[in-house]
Amino acid sequence: MSASAALANKLNRVQWVVLTLLVLSICINYIDRGNLAVAGPFVIRDLHLSKTQFGELSSAFFWTYAFGQIAAGSLVDRYDVRWIYGAGFVIWSVATSLTGLAESFGAVFAFRLVLGVGESVAYPSVSRIIAGSFPERRRGTANALIDAGSKAGPALGVLIGGLVIKHYGWRMLFIALGLGSLVWLVPWFIWGPRFETAESRRQRQSAGILEILGKRDAWGTFLGLFCINYAWYFLVMWLPSYLIMERHFSTEAMAIFGSLPFWGIAISSIAGGWTSDRWIAHGRSPTRVRKTFVVGGMLLTTLIVPAAIVRDPVTCMALLVTACLSFGLFTSNIWAITQTLAGADASGKWTGWQNMFGNFGGIVAPYVTGVIVDKTGQFLLAFVGAGVALVLGAAAYLVIVGKVEPIVWRVRPRVLS
Repeated sequence: MSASAALANKLNRVQWVVLTLLVLSICINYIDRGNLAVAGPFVIRDLHLSKTQFGELSSAFFWTYAFGQIAAGSLVDRYDVRWIYGAGFVIWSVATSLTGLAESFGAVFAFRLVLGVGESVAYPSVSRIIAGSFPERRRGTANALIDAGSKAGPALGVLIGGLVIKHYGWRMLFIALGLGSLVWLVPWFIWGPRFETAESRRQRQSAGILEILGKRDAWGTFLGLFCINYAWYFLVMWLPSYLIMERHFSTEAMAIFGSLPFWGIAISSIAGGWTSDRWIAHGRSPTRVRKTFVVGGMLLTTLIVPAAIVRDPVTCMALLVTACLSFGLFTSNIWAITQTLAGADASGKWTGWQNMFGNFGGIVAPYVTGVIVDKTGQFLLAFVGAGVALVLGAAAYLVIVGKVEPIVWRVRPRVLS
């Protein structure tokens, strides 16, 4: 084997090791952010909380998580992403463990805020690493596996959380998950990404925030992710209640169907990312391929609207499952678009702003849905609202986002201390 071929194989192995660690970290990320929902009834009982107070605890994470994206994006573009991500991982793991020791509403609220700060570094770091370590033809697959980890996390969290709470109580769930997660740091600091030298960090260019915000493409991705997350968090937060309250599913039937969206999206995301990469590797236009998956997948996901209209529960479930499978087709490609446009030197900042706007959708959707159901007594208009959001998101990627190719940033090399 030639030296160049050996080097190529070595680089491929390094890429897969790094990607495996990233997928595991995102899976842990989603388990830790979702464990409060799993332990909810027991936390309410032991801390004597009202439902309103528990709702405030549930939303606390998203406020610091959303606004923390901006600072996180700047940090990972400026400094060594391996250390920034490692520090964020420590913060969110410690916050998770301390939640298990909390004795009051205020303590849990504070630890959830800290959890949001720690987890805010995750996606800017992941985007920065993928943009700097993976070529265009592999980014769809890389992002698909990351997305699969984000969907497997909640499913595993429900299973693990239920077993731990049953045998050891809700406090041990938080303590064990937080402390146990720290083991991930060992392989991370041994095999984490080292695609930059100290000299390259000192000399490399980095686009300014104002320059990024001046790009029409950026605002297209911001609006697109807001619309995507509006639909996603509508399904995550309200689909179980819809199945029980309006479709009259039993608790057992709801529980079985409730896990299908996570696994379905994980599978279709991998398929969508791999297929899009194959097309690009065979010479297809990245613009046409990425936009086809994003726009087509979002429009197919609007099948949630007729699912709410049909009376037959079997047809309803078939449409919902199809919609969720369609959702996975575009989730990896939206991040591949961002990473290609921004490039390695701006993907952290860009992703930070994009994820901030996206998580506003996660804040708005559950509240608006609750208001609609309270006012109308049914979910139909809420499903229509999610469908409209998906159409608007598809339009944003089709019309506002232009050609999917690296942007040439008008910046001078800056010297970092």
